[in-house]
Amino acid sequence: MIDLHTHCFFSDGELVPAEHLRRVEVLGYKAVAITDHADSSNIDFLLPRILKAAADMNRFSATRLLAGIELTHVPPELMAELTRYARKLGAQVVVAHGETVVEPVRPGSNRAALEAGVDLLAHPGFITLEDARLAAEKGIMLELSGRKGHSLTNGHVAKIADMAGAKLAVNADAHGPGDFLTRDMARIVALGAGLTPERYAQIRQDMADFVAAIR
Repeated sequence: MIDLHTHCFFSDGELVPAEHLRRVEVLGYKAVAITDHADSSNIDFLLPRILKAAADMNRFSATRLLAGIELTHVPPELMAELTRYARKLGAQVVVAHGETVVEPVRPGSNRAALEAGVDLLAHPGFITLEDARLAAEKGIMLELSGRKGHSLTNGHVAKIADMAGAKLAVNADAHGPGDFLTRDMARIVALGAGLTPERYAQIRQDMADFVAAIR
């Protein structure tokens, strides 16, 4: 199991990074990214602390902790600048908060994130085929979400991603202990979106390859 989109208490999650990591270690995860919500006001506060937690705890955990960020409700015009800044600060996973149908995300956020070259476009709502093709071209993963509300468009995202040849990721968007996906629930999220078991196996491999490439 790998999850590239979770939150700890540095933003709106419930757990300190140590407990966060321990919870998924018990579930058998190979890797988890903490990707707390950020904009220009707090990105330089969050990333050094998550990087410090990862450096300390990866010495003692069977599960690898990755330091990430989720650029959240960022104006599309700032997306590229903040993506570059996140990488300069050491972000291993850059997530963009996509145009979910349950929040008033600014139109154009999906496109701006893809053009900026983020790693993962979270809960991209009714993403267009054109944008999915850009994701495929850039190797950016589109998210199938295990979180209530965001998951409403999983079927659409899966269909459009397959039409475009885009990569997918299955993530919990966990904010607390009850949110982490078990192996069985992650599979249900994928198959419930209309994917075949074979397609889900490819998603798991793509996520594993992404983590393996991070140094």
